[in-house]
Amino acid sequence: MTPPETRCVARYVSGGFLNRRIRRIAGLAGVDLRPGLPRAGEYVAVWGHAATSARAEAVARRAGAPVLRFEDAFLRSLHPGRTRPREDTLGLLIDRKAACFDSRSPSDLETLLATQAFDDGDLIGRTRVLMDEWVRSGVTKYAATRIDLAPSDPGYVLVIDQTRGDAAIRLGNASEATFREMLLIAREENPGARIVIKTHPETAAGHRSGHYNQDDAVFGATLETRSLPPATLLAGAIRVYTVSSQMGFEAILHGHRPVTFGQPFYAGWGLDDDRNPLDRRHRKLTRVQLFAGAMVLYPHWYDPHADALCDPVDVVRILQARARAWREDRSGWSAPDMRLWKRAPLRRFLSNNVRFGHDPQRRPLVWGGGQPQSADVGRISDVDHPSITRLEDGFLRSRGLGADLIPPLSLVLDAKGIYFDPTRPSALEDAIVTAAALPPEALVRARELRASIVAAGLTKYNLSGDLPALPDVPFILVPGQVADDASIRLGTSEVSDNAALLSATRAANPGSFIVYKPHPDVEAGLRDGAIDAGDADLVATRANAHALIEKASEIWTMTSLLGFEALIRDTPVTTLGTPFYAGWGLTDDRGSIPARRRAARPSMDALVHAVLIDYPRYFDPVTGTAAPPEAIVKRLAQGQIPRPGPANRLLAKTQGALVSFAPLWR
Repeated sequence: MTPPETRCVARYVSGGFLNRRIRRIAGLAGVDLRPGLPRAGEYVAVWGHAATSARAEAVARRAGAPVLRFEDAFLRSLHPGRTRPREDTLGLLIDRKAACFDSRSPSDLETLLATQAFDDGDLIGRTRVLMDEWVRSGVTKYAATRIDLAPSDPGYVLVIDQTRGDAAIRLGNASEATFREMLLIAREENPGARIVIKTHPETAAGHRSGHYNQDDAVFGATLETRSLPPATLLAGAIRVYTVSSQMGFEAILHGHRPVTFGQPFYAGWGLDDDRNPLDRRHRKLTRVQLFAGAMVLYPHWYDPHADALCDPVDVVRILQARARAWREDRSGWSAPDMRLWKRAPLRRFLSNNVRFGHDPQRRPLVWGGGQPQSADVGRISDVDHPSITRLEDGFLRSRGLGADLIPPLSLVLDAKGIYFDPTRPSALEDAIVTAAALPPEALVRARELRASIVAAGLTKYNLSGDLPALPDVPFILVPGQVADDASIRLGTSEVSDNAALLSATRAANPGSFIVYKPHPDVEAGLRDGAIDAGDADLVATRANAHALIEKASEIWTMTSLLGFEALIRDTPVTTLGTPFYAGWGLTDDRGSIPARRRAARPSMDALVHAVLIDYPRYFDPVTGTAAPPEAIVKRLAQGQIPRPGPANRLLAKTQGALVSFAPLWR
């Protein structure tokens, strides 16, 4: 990320620069945006070549001031900028010379691509990680795409449309006639092949017209107006034709050599079939070099969760999290039996698209292993909604107990089962099997996430607490659980309560020192499960879970999440029940393991990828948006989480009085 100068002032004369996000990113990039006319040594800020740019350019000419040209970066938001409510951008392009799509003169990007040595190993490594995650994430500039729609059968020629009047067409040495020519040539060069014409997202949304319509869907051509991910469309294409669309750039990312009829920034570097070459572009770049320049060095990427500039891979992860939330919530949820104290945080978590009354048009949502009591399940589970989705807390939950009604930062939504129920398959089991097949480079993110969690000492609830005086000998840590926990009811047999767990651990380890840690909900008096712990040598009351795991030589548990938290810290774990992390070859299993789990042998990093990246969703209460797990780890580590008000504690006490009647936040 290279700012125009160490610091500079850019004056603006159009309203677009009043946007707080634009001003914030510019400021972090070294540009102080101020209203008014330019003074000596100052720039004039111009937004691309939009309608307002002519006025700003005229001001710059009269004042003899240089222009600083701004544009959205190549990964922007869920929806196009014209969609309401308008979303803020996640990155800016700031150029002293020209817009990157203006081929009339070299931009800073073109100069960078022509002159950068690209011999920095760290830069190349970061770029490879970016490209790998971008490909697998499927995100694009406007990431609200549908992955539940079937694309055309593979083997087609992909022709990419753009919006009429797009400055990237005119300034890329093309015109409306170029699109007619491109379609004709695509037909001539691929006789008999099916042609798929991809409509621009803004055209599909009704904001701007394109160059193709149903009249062009003849002679084997079809018009694709659905919001399919470019990754999906590109996977089935045998050739790609474009004028100057960013999708041509993404085609290179996905291994294509697009045929280009304009002069976009990615053309002329030896990676496209250039039908309109620029004489000044002679250098041949590798794909990694192109993306290192265009995605890592040139843009200024912004992480709203950290309020800081970031790497492009962070933006890929942010958009991936937001796109997932949009896809899952877009059709709406119905949760008529959800308890009152869960509703406000759940509404925010689910994109404000959940109703707490019975609605047969929406997908039914049930907490944990419960069943709807005020809804006709048969009527809800129709063709549109074939199954109930089960909801539970995620594994990096909060700073504070669920039973204290602290809202969760992560939830899991499972339409197949639920992770704590080993009697049937779940989406988590599917995720583990999938992660086990990932190549090593795809697990780098999980390895780094795991390391950051361990370094920050994070657990599910992240409660503070002192350690008792521990022995100077290896000891076994035995975590207690809530007596009526569903994972015990569904995932245990002979050993199914805390007393039996301690007894079984002592019987198997007669000479060992055993430390028993009661469950924090039980210690707080909010849930049942207290025992006298006579088989333990020490009871670690209100002790810090992370610190205990770090010092323990091994863990014996029924189904506690603390077992998983020990695994990611390389502490051996013996299971006497069937928790979600048992049966994969990573634990010493004494309980009953479903045969289906023996089909995969994930590494620890693969298990982390499934459990902490693929399966849960995360929500940042500060930004009010879906978030990647890395952002939540930082929030938990830094304690930057809003605290509930005093009424929350009163409600928690009421919950304690009713604890024998119903399980609440776990």
